[in-house]
Amino acid sequence: MSTAHATHARERDRRNLRPVAAVALVPLLAALALWAFAWPAARIAPRDLPLGVAGPTAATARLEQRLEHRKGAFEIHHYADEAAARGAVEDRSVYGAVVVTDRGPELLTASAAGPIVAQLLRQAFEEQAAASGTQLTTVDVVAAPANDPRGSVLSSSVLPLALAGIAAGAAVTLLGLRGRRAVIVLVAGAGLVGMAAAGLAHSWLGVLTGDWWTEAGVLGLATLAVGAAVAGLAALLGPAGLGLGASLMMLLGNPFSGASSAPQMLPDPAGRIGQWLPPGASATLLRSVSYFDGAAATGPALTLTWWAALGLGAVLVGGALKARTKAAGPVTERDLAPVG
Repeated sequence: MSTAHATHARERDRRNLRPVAAVALVPLLAALALWAFAWPAARIAPRDLPLGVAGPTAATARLEQRLEHRKGAFEIHHYADEAAARGAVEDRSVYGAVVVTDRGPELLTASAAGPIVAQLLRQAFEEQAAASGTQLTTVDVVAAPANDPRGSVLSSSVLPLALAGIAAGAAVTLLGLRGRRAVIVLVAGAGLVGMAAAGLAHSWLGVLTGDWWTEAGVLGLATLAVGAAVAGLAALLGPAGLGLGASLMMLLGNPFSGASSAPQMLPDPAGRIGQWLPPGASATLLRSVSYFDGAAATGPALTLTWWAALGLGAVLVGGALKARTKAAGPVTERDLAPVG
């Protein structure tokens, strides 16, 4: 068989394999997406959920013994009195606290930190109080806004922000923008998204109740972190990087964010992974600046900043490499010919 015939046969085989690969890829992606979204949702339960306990030592010891029956559910933090426990809830050190008093147990919650968590704590301790014949008093220390009592609007913001970031990264890549031009477009676009989102969520819907400009900055930084990561991977890896970045944010970042419940309510290590990715970090940071006066905002803010900085750096490096390759030009037979 001649070389031309062999090359033609290989090309024909590749063309025949493409439909088979496409048919096999669709159910694989569907299974992966179903696993990523359904597995965490089906396994929601407290796992080392930070919970405060305050009151006399003898009384809190009995309470802790009952909590230990739910192995691995709670991470217990001890506080001297109700004021200290309340401060811990407001600082986001714990999701709630049980205060043992002469009048009976008092449960401090923060539905703004996660309505599902607050509901779970109420149900758990109401059952315990009923079993012991006491009356449980519940105080919502940091309540969710009246316009979003279930936290559904805030948790729903994770997907649109991720989509906006992916769209920005894809647009920069497909339009052939490189280097500083790409960076300027990504930063400017993210800033506009942040202001538009704050206008909708804060000014119109009233579901965000913090400082308007701080919220706009968080929403813009969340978009930039995703967009820069997608564009940076595409600048370094080409079309494969674009797909990798989009898949990372959609199939891991979004379902592992814990925005609808809490990171500690997801199976391990999904909750931890989600907080390392922009969607999860942005949801946590947005709760902090909107409802808790910025408490516990440093960690997620640094996560988003690192993603944005590394992504923009990758965009600059990828653009420089492509410019250098273009300037060098293609290698010709004349370039390879011996001198002399």
